[in-house]
Amino acid sequence: MKNFKLAAGLLLSVALPSGAFATDLEITHWWTSGGEAAAVAEFAKAFDATGDKWVDGAIAGGGDTARPVMISRITGGDPMAATQFNHGQQAMELVEAGLMLDLTDVATAEGWKDKVFPPSLLDACTLDGKIYCAPVNIHSPEWLWLNNKVYTDLGLPVPANWAEFVASAPQVEAAGKVPLALGNQPWQSNLAFGAITVGVGGLDLWKKVNVDKDMDAAAGPEMAAVFQAAADARKLAAKSTVQDWNQATNMVITGEAAGQIMGDWAQGEFAVAGKVAGTDYTCLPGLGMNAYLSTGGDAFYFPKLADPEKEAAQKRLAALLVSPEAQVAFNLKKGSLPIRGDIDMSSANDCMKKGLEILKSGNVVPAGDQVWSPDVQTQLGDMQSEFWSGDMTPEDAQARYVEILKTGL
Repeated sequence: MKNFKLAAGLLLSVALPSGAFATDLEITHWWTSGGEAAAVAEFAKAFDATGDKWVDGAIAGGGDTARPVMISRITGGDPMAATQFNHGQQAMELVEAGLMLDLTDVATAEGWKDKVFPPSLLDACTLDGKIYCAPVNIHSPEWLWLNNKVYTDLGLPVPANWAEFVASAPQVEAAGKVPLALGNQPWQSNLAFGAITVGVGGLDLWKKVNVDKDMDAAAGPEMAAVFQAAADARKLAAKSTVQDWNQATNMVITGEAAGQIMGDWAQGEFAVAGKVAGTDYTCLPGLGMNAYLSTGGDAFYFPKLADPEKEAAQKRLAALLVSPEAQVAFNLKKGSLPIRGDIDMSSANDCMKKGLEILKSGNVVPAGDQVWSPDVQTQLGDMQSEFWSGDMTPEDAQARYVEILKTGL
């Protein structure tokens, strides 16, 4: 009850002030799958309830498709009122160019620095002491999602980790199932590789390469074992021919595939399909090998607009996105974790509770977008896509990998 009262109190603080005009704001994002659409609708409903109007500007195709469109509009003089970016460096050049609205006054009034956790979420969009984003969730990409029925029908135990998943793959394939569902987009290949890096190589190796920027480690034998494991996984995904991530998730939901490496946003698709965590499907953070989260996720940035009424509405929206009631409603639908630790998430499902426990333990690392530039991330995604869809050797892939990382030093 205490949390509810807190949420209700803050809801009043972001409603329209007396005498203010309702304002339409165009908000762009790339949340278009069933689960994503259900989640973003919670933000829209909450904003519309204040008297303002959320004008939805969804761009299909995922972030790799949407971001160039968003950036082009902002730099080309046709900015939207708010736009999604991932935590990290994606929007920093726009901030440095003076194209984004300073939200420091909102952050101060709402006490974000005392409530947003981990602090790196705000640090990622802070420049010269000023805050330029409203973080809305924490998404960890390194999860293995399994269809329980695929295994029980075969008389097999549901795998508890990546090693058991790989060991069971021949029997799964013999039954006419695809062991590993993988969509044919660069970011999905890159995500799968990152998860395998931690699962097979371990968290220390991941930190050496991505945080310490140790190129000897990137070129070393431990990383060679990761690339070999990725090559083995490539065989498990050979018959996965879908394009989008949610199509791959649907293969798992319907039992066409046994598993998928995908972020915790996959929960939204299972929820829309009426599936129950722990009963119909199993979720393994860190592929069941290393229980940790990377602090990826989403934030909204607000391009500068000439209209003072729209700017006031932008700040109302920023406050609302971080408010307790909006955080609960959105993240329960999205499958992501909230960015504040002072709200009641007792209604979360088993998978989300796993994530909340890991977050509480402090076993977190930065996301790829927080440690490498967008250019490096794009190059890595393209290389991984080529590797997973072709016959590039693990040795050649590792050499390319090191070359790409060196461009970001």
